[in-house]
Amino acid sequence: MTTAAARVCVIGAGPCGLAAVKNLLAEGVSEVTCFEESDGIGGNWAFTDDPLRASVHECTHTISSRRLSSFEDFPMPNSYPDFPSHRQMHAYFSSYANAFRLWPHIRLGSRVVRCTPHADGRWTVQTVQTTETFDWLLVCNGHHRLPFFPWYPGSFAGQTLHSSTYKRPEPFRDRRVLVVGSGNSAADIAVDVSRFASHTALSVREGTYFVPKLAGGRPVDDVFAFWAGKLPKPLLRLALRLWLRLAVGGWSRYGLPRPTQAPLVKPPTVNSAILEALRHGRIGVRPAISHFDADAVHFTDGTREGYDTVIMATGFRPGFPFLPKHITATPLYLRMMHPWLPSLYFIGLFQPIGCVWRLADHQARIAARQIAGRLPRRPDMAERLSRELEVDYRDFHRALQREFKLPRS
Repeated sequence: MTTAAARVCVIGAGPCGLAAVKNLLAEGVSEVTCFEESDGIGGNWAFTDDPLRASVHECTHTISSRRLSSFEDFPMPNSYPDFPSHRQMHAYFSSYANAFRLWPHIRLGSRVVRCTPHADGRWTVQTVQTTETFDWLLVCNGHHRLPFFPWYPGSFAGQTLHSSTYKRPEPFRDRRVLVVGSGNSAADIAVDVSRFASHTALSVREGTYFVPKLAGGRPVDDVFAFWAGKLPKPLLRLALRLWLRLAVGGWSRYGLPRPTQAPLVKPPTVNSAILEALRHGRIGVRPAISHFDADAVHFTDGTREGYDTVIMATGFRPGFPFLPKHITATPLYLRMMHPWLPSLYFIGLFQPIGCVWRLADHQARIAARQIAGRLPRRPDMAERLSRELEVDYRDFHRALQREFKLPRS
């Protein structure tokens, strides 16, 4: 069914789910129901002190700038700072829902427990309250779902938690805290907790590019976006490496291992405060963990230190417990289209260097146009499948734009 009467289920009312509902309505698909398991919209950007629910922590700000974190058709207020707080982001998503009249289509407190495909392409969607049938299914619950805990030999007698349950630094007052990881969450938490802890250290397995948030007084992603449109990628990487050498200096001065890969091969850690904290001695750097022994942590360089708390900022794995495993194990086209289930879409299931939901908005527009019967599916789709989560922002943006230029049905 590809008419306005088609019933569409959207799972998740985070930024990607909101974009999905907005695009469906814009294409004239009016029978849209969005199930959200929590009591509000915004996904992980809806801060909560509930330790059982993952969210940003109390001091979180965006790592991408206001301009490049805005939906392209809904800019953030000019009164917002360059890097908005989670409260401002939540207010922004609420304004987005108001502006595009999304609220009537959102059911809060509705956790999806099972989605069952039928031979005719329809879906039975069971929530904790209801069981309903839909013609299309858009999965927008994000890839920050299942906390990843690395395994180490031995046992640790102190407190261990994942970054997804970290909320605020006050509980770690006067404690010795080790933060494991070198990504954005690890840097944010280490800086945050160092204000209260008696000792804070960052366990880093390999060299990572730590990038200041500002370059020449402008948001660094804004400057990068300007030059990315003018320089070929090899030259852009060289320019970024040289700029970091001038702006940051040698990594050894911070106690950090030197990155072995070229810039932009992996997402950098965008955080000015971590660089300052390292140079001021508020945070120390340790190598990867070798094993635990009671309250001691042993590192791969043969050293050991005692800690009260270990915070694992070690990332996430995608999780879709409501879908059969053989479906989620299948690679996708444009990280969104299932090759043999045309009524199923994944929105926002990728990781760029930059803002996810701007690209997810384009994915949602493609899905909405296909559901409305205005855009055909690519016949050679099965030859272009991928399981990779990490994408190059500009390359992926161009790929999504090319999809819009397919012949209309």
